[in-house]
Amino acid sequence: MPRRAIRKKTGKRKEHRREERVGASLPVDLGSAQGMTRDVSASGAFFETDASYTIGSEVLFAIDLDTPWGPAHFDCRGTIVRLERRNGTVGVAVQFTDSDTHAIPSPAPRRRR
Repeated sequence: MPRRAIRKKTGKRKEHRREERVGASLPVDLGSAQGMTRDVSASGAFFETDASYTIGSEVLFAIDLDTPWGPAHFDCRGTIVRLERRNGTVGVAVQFTDSDTHAIPSPAPRRRR
């Protein structure tokens, strides 16, 4: 009788990401809720929130980011690909389907009297 190969479970999931992730704690505006990113990449983001979501649903959110050339605002649209529930919050993994970036205007300089 042929022997079957036995694979050990390592507890690690198969890597599906196409882009390198960068750890970042950035506020996320979800409209009616708020969150905080744990990491972001060119193709997606992972954030934690207390809002309720389902895998496969679309999510719209905004992230403000300080860059070397000044503050930038990212309006993002994505599909939820994974949820991690823990301690009353949910971790949401989103694959971007669309995003729009624009600079945040600086406040006008004040005139001296």
